[in-house]
Amino acid sequence: MSDNVFSSCRAFVFDAYGTLFDVGSAVDRFKGSIGDESDKLSSLWRQKQLEYTWLRSLMGDFTDFWSVTGDALDYAMAAIGKKDPALRAKLMETYLSLDTFPEVVETLKSLKAQGHKLAILSNGAKHMLISAAKSSGILTLFDQIICVDDLKTYKPHPDVYQLAVDQLELSPAEISFQSSNGWDIAGAGHFGFRTAWINRSHLPMERLSHTADVVLQGLDELLPLVALPEKA
Repeated sequence: MSDNVFSSCRAFVFDAYGTLFDVGSAVDRFKGSIGDESDKLSSLWRQKQLEYTWLRSLMGDFTDFWSVTGDALDYAMAAIGKKDPALRAKLMETYLSLDTFPEVVETLKSLKAQGHKLAILSNGAKHMLISAAKSSGILTLFDQIICVDDLKTYKPHPDVYQLAVDQLELSPAEISFQSSNGWDIAGAGHFGFRTAWINRSHLPMERLSHTADVVLQGLDELLPLVALPEKA
């Protein structure tokens, strides 16, 4: 598989939210309480969560992802005219135990069984990532859970991707990065990672300087493309 873009990869690094964990599952659990505005709430919550990470990075005004997630939820609830502190608390708590997408667990197990290093590289706060991974039974599959808490800036800043290089002790070209977010794929490709865009929603390509090495509809489509690691 020398001509395979992933043939030199020794580690597979995953974005968390939207890639491993279904961010929509938080609101889905409370659709009965929220009503007709549930889809709007879910979409706005995610939109503002992302926007606030970018804006805070540009402003040099870092606060951790748990706070960002709460601020984004407050905005989204205000936008639909929903004042319900109890519901807000339940939604935030649910973010610690989000559902994984259907193919995630088996794909990670297969990659791990083949001997690959696995890691999460996320904007999420460390306690959020550990909680969600533990809840879904995938925590022990990862060699590293890498977050931005100490760096105090968010993806797609190159320094965030450098964290994976430093902690895995590999070159960028030895790391395959998987994300459902086109902007994240552009940032990772610009940094030098091999990239797989998990485009479950069939979105158009972002108009940025780097595009994905491969575009997949689910993480399981990665498995036929992966070379077995060489034995020492």
